[in-house]
Amino acid sequence: MINIALADDHAILRKGVAEILSKFENMAVIIQAGDGKELIAKLKAAATLPDVCVVDINMPEMNGYDTAAEIKKRWPDIKILALSMYDTELNVIKMLRSGANGYVLKDSDPEELRFAITEVVRHGFYHSELVTGRMLHILHESDKIAVELNERESTFLGFCCTELTYKEIADQMFLSPRTIDGYREALFKKLNITTRTGLAMYAIKAGMVSVK
Repeated sequence: MINIALADDHAILRKGVAEILSKFENMAVIIQAGDGKELIAKLKAAATLPDVCVVDINMPEMNGYDTAAEIKKRWPDIKILALSMYDTELNVIKMLRSGANGYVLKDSDPEELRFAITEVVRHGFYHSELVTGRMLHILHESDKIAVELNERESTFLGFCCTELTYKEIADQMFLSPRTIDGYREALFKKLNITTRTGLAMYAIKAGMVSVK
């Protein structure tokens, strides 16, 4: 049985998700909260901790980023899955840097949410098309990254996990935007990845950058 906590400030949506998840035979929603602050308080008081916290990003009192970071600091074994309407790469990357193990959009099919929860429990990460399906063999089969990267590529990967634009990364590395584009395309090819989110997730999984 997978025990789940839900945090979302929209009560109707939260209760709807709880009802959907409770219909799956191997899942139980044991905590519901209206924001991150309430979720942290309920986790502190809980007799049984959840296996997974499903959290929204845009919440009052404590947003999803801060909530994920606090959960990861206090209860590192709890997996975190973001459930959000935001689909931009920077939102996904920031949530991963905050400690999230996966990211699902609110307009996804309930079966994808079920699968995502199962994946973060079994494998530690869930990657949807927001990341790239080509990372399956990297994320699931090995914690050792066999690909060799040079110092510049490693530095660039670290910057990919920030909110900097590619132009701002170029400025930070004292390189031209064209050179940065070259690093990006080279890493896409070398790592078999097609998005910046994929690069960020690779760097986090490989331990090249730390989560909060």
